[in-house]
Amino acid sequence: MTAGEANRRTLADELAAGVVALIRERNLEAGAQMDTVRAMAERFAVAVPTMREALRRLEAMGVVVLRHGSGVYVGENVRRSVLPNPHGPLLTSESLVDLLLARSTIEPPIAAMGATVRDPDGVERITETLHEAERCLIERNERLWVVNLDFHRAVAQASGNTVLAEVVDSIVLVHAQEQREILRLHGDEGEDFEEHRRIARAVLDGDADEAYRASKEHLDNVIAAIRSRRPDSGR
Repeated sequence: MTAGEANRRTLADELAAGVVALIRERNLEAGAQMDTVRAMAERFAVAVPTMREALRRLEAMGVVVLRHGSGVYVGENVRRSVLPNPHGPLLTSESLVDLLLARSTIEPPIAAMGATVRDPDGVERITETLHEAERCLIERNERLWVVNLDFHRAVAQASGNTVLAEVVDSIVLVHAQEQREILRLHGDEGEDFEEHRRIARAVLDGDADEAYRASKEHLDNVIAAIRSRRPDSGR
């Protein structure tokens, strides 16, 4: 990451913290409509694209929802959000692989449990996010990385275990930017989608063994891709 990229990341994180403070100051609840992106950009004295980047980070954490043609709304996670540290270390292949290794330990058993339990809300959310991801692929919509995070959260929700679902949710909330960088470095959005579809099919079919394998192989494939493509890779 260059110095310019690091500065943009810090500014976006600080803007995200400012938006959360604004939500709390106004005591807004989930579902409430917020100011327009342009109005918020003027409030924080930044360019509209910079403001939109900060809002996308909050969207990945479930703090806000961006609805095309409608506006910005408060998201369901606003009251329990944990913002990334704006002054945290820069992303490296080591930190990204560490995150993926943690996920490869945690998520496959949860996917297997999802296939066994098939919580109705989680199953519905898996189907919805997979369809939305396909639309994003076709339309080349940059929201794909957010939808991909929602897919993994949906698989955890299908387990019916709220604690396990919150564990995965917390990983997503705290490491949203790392997840975005992982997708960028992976490079093959179509392959990523097909692997998600395999996980979804296993969960929906109630095949716990296949759900475990599909989840594990998916994450292992991503780890291999990051290790091979990251310039500072050496692990």
